[in-house]
Amino acid sequence: MNLAKNNLSMFNFATLWFGASISVAEILTGGLLAPLGFKMGVLAILLGHLVGTTILVLGGIIGTEARIAALESTRISFGQYGSYFFSILNVLQLLGWTAVMIIVGARSVNQISKTLWSFDHLTVWSLLIGILIMLWLWLGKDSGWKKLNYVAVVLLFLLTLVLSSIIAGSQELFSGFGAGEMSFGSAVELAVVMPLSWLPLIADYTRFAKTRRSGAWGSWLGYFVGSSWMYIIGLGAGIIASDADPSAMLLAANLGLVALGIIVLSTVTTTFLDAYSAGVSFLNIFPRFNEKVIALVMTAIGTGIAVVVNIEEYESFLYAIGSVFAPLFAILLTDYFLLNQKKIQPDLLANWESLLLCAAGTVLYYQFINYDFIMGATIPVMVIISIIHFIIGRFTEKWKFVSKSSKA
Repeated sequence: MNLAKNNLSMFNFATLWFGASISVAEILTGGLLAPLGFKMGVLAILLGHLVGTTILVLGGIIGTEARIAALESTRISFGQYGSYFFSILNVLQLLGWTAVMIIVGARSVNQISKTLWSFDHLTVWSLLIGILIMLWLWLGKDSGWKKLNYVAVVLLFLLTLVLSSIIAGSQELFSGFGAGEMSFGSAVELAVVMPLSWLPLIADYTRFAKTRRSGAWGSWLGYFVGSSWMYIIGLGAGIIASDADPSAMLLAANLGLVALGIIVLSTVTTTFLDAYSAGVSFLNIFPRFNEKVIALVMTAIGTGIAVVVNIEEYESFLYAIGSVFAPLFAILLTDYFLLNQKKIQPDLLANWESLLLCAAGTVLYYQFINYDFIMGATIPVMVIISIIHFIIGRFTEKWKFVSKSSKA
């Protein structure tokens, strides 16, 4: 994909986000919903993804119309210093995602290699996946990369068909329940927060869309279909086998070496986006650095974290992402679409009202998590923060910290 011109079509975005959504992490997250049973689990998945993907695409529309990256767009509401702060948080969460994606992919691949060849070396697989992601980044502007990405999406689509056929063939799918406990509200939140985790990234790509329509609809269709499908596969696996790891299902289907290849491919195509956008967010603070070099460095750091840190579960990590970015983008989307503040003010250094309201939204998010609200936490928090900001935002001009040159 050539990320240097505004030439990306609806099909480009549909394949990009469909490929990004097909990952071991999404399948495993869907498996957490298994205690609800299949019918209620699917309802929570579709409801959460309908809301989450729509919010995601609204953030992408800003990137297309303003031709700016995701974290740069936060300057509209929070000012230059505010965007620096969120850029640092985003780099940290993307490094975390890079590490999580590498380690969960490596564990699945290691399980396959251990079964087939008694080769049990998690560190080796983590390093190999990290190297492949760096290669994918290096080829990102090569003319042949777009065709390679299409091939990858086709292979990943075949993976979803294989996993779906394995799940659908079980008689326990519609009558069974997974082990453990899960409320409907928590399930909805886990479905919302996955697309929300891409919100600080999407405009990094939609800024290169041919049109607003192509970027928005391509992204929405690609991610909604792909991510919902992955969650449902994980849900089904959690119900019938109490194990959502796709490696177990693929081994049971006697796919062996093919299983190893497609899990590595799915990990690389998804984690590439995390590493690339970590570099873009870094450039929001230090614009003189080379975008590709920084992305490669981010991948190397994420790979190192995956090797050193034993990451067992990331449900709390998803909640941490939602707690910050739900109120953040509630404020930005309110400014852009409701208050018609569509341009960055060059002299705006910080908007204290927006920053304080965002902090309050983070606290409120965890209150809704603790209350186990039936609609999760993201939806009510974004609605409440948006209403408050809409009412008081226009009356807090004195709360804005602007550069001294503009005051003069």
